[in-house]
Amino acid sequence: MQRYEDSKLYRIRHSMAHVMAQAVLEVFPDAQLAIGPPIEDGFYYDFALPRAINDNDLNRITKLMKKIIKGKHSFERKEVDAQAAIEHFKAQNQIYKVELIEDLLKNEDNPVISTYTQDTFEDLCRGPHVEHTGELNPDAFSIKFRELAGAYWRGDENREMLTRIYGTAWETQDELEEYLELLEEARRRDHRNIGQQLGLFTFSQLVGKGLPLWMPKGATLRNILESFLRDEQIRRGYDPVVTPHIAKLDLYKTSGHYPYYSDSQYDPIDVDGDEFLLKPMNCPHHIQIYKHEPRSYRDLPVRYAEFGTVYRYEQSGELSGLTRVRGFTVDDAHLFVTPEQLVDEFIGVVDLIQFVFGSLGLTDFRARVGTRDPNSDKYVGEPDVWDLATEAIIQACDKMGLNYFVAEGEAAFYGPKLDFIFRDVLKREWQLGTVQVDYNLPERFEMEYIGSDNKTHRPVMIHRAPFGSLERFIGILIEHFNGEFPLWLAPIQMGILTVSNKVQDEADALANRLKEDGFRVETFHRGQLGKKIVEARSQKIPYLLVMGPRDVENGTVSVRLRDDTELGAIPVDEFIAQAKTIVDNRSMVLS
Repeated sequence: MQRYEDSKLYRIRHSMAHVMAQAVLEVFPDAQLAIGPPIEDGFYYDFALPRAINDNDLNRITKLMKKIIKGKHSFERKEVDAQAAIEHFKAQNQIYKVELIEDLLKNEDNPVISTYTQDTFEDLCRGPHVEHTGELNPDAFSIKFRELAGAYWRGDENREMLTRIYGTAWETQDELEEYLELLEEARRRDHRNIGQQLGLFTFSQLVGKGLPLWMPKGATLRNILESFLRDEQIRRGYDPVVTPHIAKLDLYKTSGHYPYYSDSQYDPIDVDGDEFLLKPMNCPHHIQIYKHEPRSYRDLPVRYAEFGTVYRYEQSGELSGLTRVRGFTVDDAHLFVTPEQLVDEFIGVVDLIQFVFGSLGLTDFRARVGTRDPNSDKYVGEPDVWDLATEAIIQACDKMGLNYFVAEGEAAFYGPKLDFIFRDVLKREWQLGTVQVDYNLPERFEMEYIGSDNKTHRPVMIHRAPFGSLERFIGILIEHFNGEFPLWLAPIQMGILTVSNKVQDEADALANRLKEDGFRVETFHRGQLGKKIVEARSQKIPYLLVMGPRDVENGTVSVRLRDDTELGAIPVDEFIAQAKTIVDNRSMVLS
């Protein structure tokens, strides 16, 4: 499968970022340019501008971009001497370009410095681009109403705030219009708004940014997902463990997480002269549980699972509802296996992930094998060990007949991995389940087991998280389902709406019976029936059960679905049996 970075669409968007920068300079001649990369669904460029930008500016920039495109200007690449490039951009007062070049000189020996020029505009850039602006469709891009946001230079909150202008570009106008429609639907489905509407979670300035507070309905949703996975894990031979929220810094130095992830970790805490760290990862803790007693090959595989909360420092500007937070819970598991068990255990993990997401109706996915970039020094361990781990993943995928593609450079720092990239109803892709094979942490922690030859051996470690972050996963689910969860997952499954106060006691009795049968029920007694229906529908409750004197007399409930479909009067026993079947089958439909 072709990488996005190698696609024509990537080159179109990269080229469009340069066109936009040229147009911005025509509107703001004193603007300073930072960076302007393609991103998953478009592009952006960061600018230091003399004043705040407005819609009139965007309209003017858009018109200028179309004019530049119609000029069919070639994108011409040239390699330049670093010092000459510094002098060139200094003369233009482009201080951010100068800083980028100086950083390249500090971090690389003889770096290749290249620029791209179209028309009168020249930018520091590695490319790639289209051949000329005529390959860009002037009717297939948009920077209007996309988003305006601020961004700190180099992601440093102590540096200056820049103006970030986003855009999107496609090959055809139809593709653009479809994308903009999906974008508008995504705004309507924003989990931050729906989460507030349904009373799932909130944030408090006194608690802190990026630290969600789960309200009763949201906590119920979390508990359902946790219970579902926990029960399935136990059925498949996992043992639950619990580990603390902090540990000595030495633990993460041994694992390599510190200082590798130091930019995303909180500062160490001094406790009685020892340095402790808020837990950024669960795996080193599980290794310590494995090591607390001698192990034999007969004990393996060992499978530990934990819903472990970890903490990462995210900059304020990068926080976003539940999908980017500072404290989150990972459905983490680590398997310790013999080399002979590795492929079968890996297959078992992949089967679990497919079962989990199949139960949630998430069946549109592709699998990515993330391998080591041989030209990068960010990885730990010897190449031959990496080759063994990568071979095991590919062997397992082939054995399962899994459709996958290989992405060089997408491995974790300690081992290759298999990621599941799901596409939601809005055609957005999300990386969710992940499985990683690791020979390196067992070596770093000197893990052992006694083999059948009575000699010591190193186990192989499998890291696995079907949901990933529960917070992020729930945010994705909210938007995927638009808050209209399937019956088995809905925090409130049924709402009982009384026609009048005369049947309130009978409605409460029915609610108690349904709760005894395991359903989550809420009663609506206040106000007129129409108001009750509006309120219950706003909560996206799957079943609205209307009760009046005739229902009480006949032993029925009048069933209405949240989309206003009326199923009519159904005997209570029959309705309960139907609802139980739907829950037990984890069905995606209500009738």
